[in-house]
Amino acid sequence: MKYRKLGRTGLKVSEISLGSWLTYGNTTDTQQAEEIIDRAYELGINSFDTANVYAYGEAEKIVGKALSKYPRESYVLATKVFWPMGDGPNDRGLSRKHVFEQLHASL
Repeated sequence: MKYRKLGRTGLKVSEISLGSWLTYGNTTDTQQAEEIIDRAYELGINSFDTANVYAYGEAEKIVGKALSKYPRESYVLATKVFWPMGDGPNDRGLSRKHVFEQLHASL
């Protein structure tokens, strides 16, 4: 696997990142998703991407569970916020309230 520095952070991330959009929690069952994540990790992928809105949080849970067996410092995990997670007026967007609520929900 080839790695690149992420800007001026000094962080090295794999040139290939494994995402979870439209798959984990939807069309791919949990066991298969974990096998995919395990294989990617074995091949040297250290960058994983998900979002709160992917299957309404299920993708985050699946990715988190699969990666929990590896040392936390050995991978980079990105998640996103913005899209609606409920029907309320503050259940979407980039307000401080929504960002922090979704941050805590993803932990």
